[in-house]
Amino acid sequence: MALSKSAKKIIGTSKKENLRNRSYISMMRTSIKNVSSSKKKEEAEEHLRTTVSILDKLAAKRIIHKNKAANKKSKLVRLVNSLT
Repeated sequence: MALSKSAKKIIGTSKKENLRNRSYISMMRTSIKNVSSSKKKEEAEEHLRTTVSILDKLAAKRIIHKNKAANKKSKLVRLVNSLT
């Protein structure tokens, strides 16, 4: 249990950040699922554009690591290119 006033503030701040980051991660996962569940290439490419944008924003905000964003983008691009 936190004893000092500043420690209590830090706990509150970290809870707020955790909630915000969870919503960002959820948004990212949903976007990735939209790309991978697309059957048509045109539809997948549209979803891919928005997903790449989301991944770049999360990497810039340091919610996910930049290499993780790059790996996910690469995997999604390969998946979209394999569609006919």
